[in-house]
Amino acid sequence: MAGHSSAVASHTGNNPFLRAVAAISTLAGWCSAGMIVAAVAITCQMIVVRFVLNGSTVWQTEAVIYLVIAATLVGLPYVQRLRGHVNVDLIPLSLPAKPRFFMAILTSVLSIAIVAVMLFYGYEYWHFAWDRGWRSDTVWGVRLWIPYLALPIGFGLLLLQLIADLVAVLIGVDKPFGLE
Repeated sequence: MAGHSSAVASHTGNNPFLRAVAAISTLAGWCSAGMIVAAVAITCQMIVVRFVLNGSTVWQTEAVIYLVIAATLVGLPYVQRLRGHVNVDLIPLSLPAKPRFFMAILTSVLSIAIVAVMLFYGYEYWHFAWDRGWRSDTVWGVRLWIPYLALPIGFGLLLLQLIADLVAVLIGVDKPFGLE
């Protein structure tokens, strides 16, 4: 169903809350893109050091792994804003407007609940790493609270975007599932 409007970014209207969340999600998307560019640059540097200069690498592989994971998590709200997550819209397309509205509310509330649980446990995991001074068991020995911070940030921003999507449908700024 690629031809439908579900591929268009969520609408914000003149609502300041929706516009602020959209700006935050867009900033998160740019940060995510920056992390991917940094990971690619570090990978290129690692290749030069290992295969051209015949040297050893200490931190590059671990940094690339953490950057790509963080880019994935921090990029979640931007992808949600663009409605880029994989979805099956067969049922919403076949429903009349009123049931589609209620289905959108139900799926939004369930999504918010699931992401809230993931945010809780992501924060808890990050806090354990912070509180207990966890370090990776590699030569680099990075303090793990730094890469683990992507968990509460990513899920927190995704939760905020999901709440904004629900608010947009409830106040009529956006259509359920983005379908006209």
